Amino acid sequence: MPLFDVFDISSSAMHAQNVRLNTVASNLANAETVASSEKEAYRAKAPIFEEILNRSSNDPIEKTGGVRVKEVSVSDAPIEKRYSPNHPMANKEGFVFTNNVNPVEEMANMMSASRAFESNVEVINTTKQLLMRTLRMGQ
Repeated sequence: MPLFDVFDISSSAMHAQNVRLNTVASNLANAETVASSEKEAYRAKAPIFEEILNRSSNDPIEKTGGVRVKEVSVSDAPIEKRYSPNHPMANKEGFVFTNNVNPVEEMANMMSASRAFESNVEVINTTKQLLMRTLRMGQ
């Protein structure tokens, strides 16, 4: 594997972690929302990653390998039904439907994604330093 492929692999991982961070931010932004029906209630989302190992592709990212977001899945955890007849979003029976976002889990995901992003930045910086030292070897 050529040394410059490290940049492509790390950047693909950084892009994937950026999608993960944005998904966590969306989940946390909707953590306190309610709806009038179970269908309208916000459901937590999470990206599904996929490794890239195709060496025959013409796409430079796919040729070198890395990771990409295959899809963003929607949680199938149950939606809680709460009796709150005075709430403006209450249905005819007086119920509101909360979301299925777990803020503690989302914060752990955010910290994990942030650390993974930082690790890939360090990989890029270390590779850059090694390349610069290699260029200076003949001086």
